[in-house]
Amino acid sequence: MPIFENIELTFLLTLAAAITSFMTAAMGIGGGVLLLAILASTLPPAALIPVHGLVQLGSNGNRAWMTRSHIDWSMVIFFGLGALLGATAASFIVIQLPLHLIQLSVALFILFLVWGPKPKAQQMSDKGHMLAGAGTTLASMFVGATGPLVAGFVHRQSYDKLTATSTFATCMSLQHCLKMAVFTLIGFSFWQWLPLVALMILGGMLGTWLGLKMLNKIPQHHFRKIFRFVITLLAIRLLWQAFLSFN
Repeated sequence: MPIFENIELTFLLTLAAAITSFMTAAMGIGGGVLLLAILASTLPPAALIPVHGLVQLGSNGNRAWMTRSHIDWSMVIFFGLGALLGATAASFIVIQLPLHLIQLSVALFILFLVWGPKPKAQQMSDKGHMLAGAGTTLASMFVGATGPLVAGFVHRQSYDKLTATSTFATCMSLQHCLKMAVFTLIGFSFWQWLPLVALMILGGMLGTWLGLKMLNKIPQHHFRKIFRFVITLLAIRLLWQAFLSFN
């Protein structure tokens, strides 16, 4: 039975999209990774990365539009050129991994993003932006939520919070557009998932609107502690599921 026919699960995933979009809009981090961890526990493995990407396209695209006057187009252009190269390379190598490998790779990637070393703040060249676009776009085809990596590159610039939010959302929108093109090219059918995705995008739009209203009003140090705890538990659950799948 298609997942969107499960009313209770559809409601919970729509609520998850709203909450995670709120998190990203209000605090700049975490929403995409948390949503990936939630979807990894509910969706078939073949649908996880493309469906997550489509929902995130709606969320980031809406946030980019709402803050469009603050976008740094210079960075977006060079990031986009690199992303195009990364997506082109991915179209030749993307394969469908077994369930336990998807769960394992997503869980380890999430733990690395949350607990791994963070890049030092420094300005990046246009070439650096292209390399960031290529590398993160290629990685996103396999592990999904590269938002924290892209945010790490965006936040190396001397941006105010609105410019960082709008530029990050635009870069992610480009990346997700290319991801959808690659998965369409290799034969993934999005049609059966569109009702669920549409509801999740609407939930994300509401969450984004509320999050932007709260921008600069929420202390991030408390949020980061709670976020790390929740996302770590979800990653450990994925590791346990992967372990059971091996046996």
